[in-house]
This record gives sequence, C-alpha cells and structure tokens, in this order.
Amino acid sequence: MVDFSVNGQKVSVQAPADKPLLWVLRDELKLTGTKFGCGVAQCGACTVHINGQPTRSCVLPVSTVAGADIMTIEGLVRTDIGKRLYEAWIDHQVPQCGYCQSGQLMTAANVIAAATVPLVRAHVLEKMQGNLCRCATYNQIASAVISAGKTTDSGAMNAK
Repeated sequence: MVDFSVNGQKVSVQAPADKPLLWVLRDELKLTGTKFGCGVAQCGACTVHINGQPTRSCVLPVSTVAGADIMTIEGLVRTDIGKRLYEAWIDHQVPQCGYCQSGQLMTAANVIAAATVPLVRAHVLEKMQGNLCRCATYNQIASAVISAGKTTDSGAMNAK
C-alpha cells in the first residue's frame, strides 16, 4: 500500500512497488489527463508536479512517492496559474494534436511559479525545452507562457 496526496486528496493505492506512477494515476485513480508519450521520460507528456517540482511519471516507481504531494493536470485547473495558462493556451492557439498539452502546461506552470523577473521568450524556450511537441507549436507555447506570466503573480500555485 502506498499513501500519498493527489490534487489535495489523500489516497492509498495497492500496486506493485515498481509500477510507474503514470499508470497508477491513469488506471487506478482514473486521472487520465496525464498522457503516455515515449515511456522513457524523454518527451515530457507524462509530467506531473511532485512536491512542487515537474517530474516525469512514466518511469517513476509508485513506491518512491509515498507521502508526496502530487498535482496532475486535473488539479492545475484549480490554481490561478492553471486558469491563466488555459486562457493563454487558447488565446495563442497552442492546442493542436493534444499529445504534449498536459505536460507542457505542467512545466509552464512551474516556469511561471519560479519566475522572479518578467518572463522573456529565450528563458521560456530554455525552460520548456525538455517537453516535445509533435506539432512544433513552440513559439505559440512561449507566447502563451509569457502572457499567462504577465497576468499571474509568481508563486501563485494555490487553489482558488
């Protein structure tokens, strides 16, 4: 049994210790917003926040998250940053195939929350580079992150 928190809710799951967190989230907890991409932690589609840090969940054994606080894309929508990112994503026409969207948004939220100065394109592109986009909407993603960062107080990952 592994106990942890997901999107503010305490959960206990019975799963093999080496089962990847991604599959526990999707199969056991029915949180299907986090996507499977490459399966080797390279593309970023499976990104979730663990104790506030973006982490690839496709290769992370569930046993390593005992006691952790996990936020998935489903929880991000309840935060100020998440709401602003969703609006900016639409305004800047980011969504296309959807493969990378949840991972991009989770990483973008962390970029905004960690910002201590106004975001600029080069910085955003550098921080987002580990997330692959099959549709190559990197410029729209950077514009959306900058836009959401302008309208959101840094560090505002708290649910509203």
